[in-house]
Amino acid sequence: MRILPPLTHKIEPHSAGNYSRLFFVYPGMLYSFEHSSEQKSIETDIIIIGAGPVGLFAVFEAGLLKMRCQLVDVLSQPGGQLTEIYPKKPIYDIPGCPGVLAADLVQNLLRQIEPFHPGFTLGERATTVEKQADGRWQVVTDRGTVLTAPVIFIAGGLGCFEPRKPPIDNIEQFEEKGVEYFVRNPDIYRNQRVVIAGGGDSALDWTIYLANVARELTLIHRRTEFRGALDSVEKVQHLAQTGKIKIVTNAQVTGLQGNSKLEHVVVQHDTEGEFKLEADHFVPLFGLTPKLGPIAEWGLAVDKGAIEVNTLDYSTNVPGIFAIGDINTYPGKLKLILCGFHEATLACQSAFTFANPGKKLSFKYTTVTGIDGLPATAVL
Repeated sequence: MRILPPLTHKIEPHSAGNYSRLFFVYPGMLYSFEHSSEQKSIETDIIIIGAGPVGLFAVFEAGLLKMRCQLVDVLSQPGGQLTEIYPKKPIYDIPGCPGVLAADLVQNLLRQIEPFHPGFTLGERATTVEKQADGRWQVVTDRGTVLTAPVIFIAGGLGCFEPRKPPIDNIEQFEEKGVEYFVRNPDIYRNQRVVIAGGGDSALDWTIYLANVARELTLIHRRTEFRGALDSVEKVQHLAQTGKIKIVTNAQVTGLQGNSKLEHVVVQHDTEGEFKLEADHFVPLFGLTPKLGPIAEWGLAVDKGAIEVNTLDYSTNVPGIFAIGDINTYPGKLKLILCGFHEATLACQSAFTFANPGKKLSFKYTTVTGIDGLPATAVL
């Protein structure tokens, strides 16, 4: 299987009106997402709130039914958490892909939906939703863009999320100057002194990955036992035993020091007291705090921060609004990308019927119909 190389982007002025156009460029592909400085009105068949992997795949399934989609995301590029938080993290449970990097999965999804020409409203948050006299929904963003469609898909993943920051008084002083809450580009840690704090999967996974990138790497955890997968724990312990990394347990980072950038972290150990470590980067990985944001005010049935849905078609308690991916909840829910793909597929079938009352839905296999713009044979 051919994996597309990493995307690049650039911003250019739009020749007509007060717009800037953001280009995502792949070999042989050009995606253009317009950002307007004035109010802009868009009409479509499905408004998809969230441009993560599940939202992107929903475009594909909707496209098979000849339904147009407009994606809205507060992030500045498609991919959701895969692009924003862990683009270089491998994913192993996508059917047909023994292993794929998160960013590569996003690229492949963009390639897959290219024939259906979706629209993107990026860098904008969906703030209000209102039912119109003609039965369609109107969504308005925080930048004044007005979107109208008979159907809304909420595919916002965890919703609006922010990192859990450790209680260090001056931590904000060193943000972007040595303190990072996400590993977006592992190359910035090459030949650097890195301190990672945390005991879950993220901290373990990035410790393993960066062990061969950083000059020095220290993992600090406030307990003796780690919470991550046993296989990851064993790999981290092996790295420590072979001298590749250092592990400090029963300790916490309590202070940061440096002039124009981070130079030292202050560590408080339960029994050994306080000491300093030289560090170019401090990466506290304590998870994310998910919030529904404005969606919580839309009259949807919500349970523990997730939207309740009917598993027949992943519809919400509000007709015409569906919720797919990590943002929904139901008995037996698994927060996996592949489950979100399934949810998107069934939701699109019902969305067609809802938007086209009385029109017969004809189910066809893509192996029979084919898709213009996509290869008919595997790309090796």
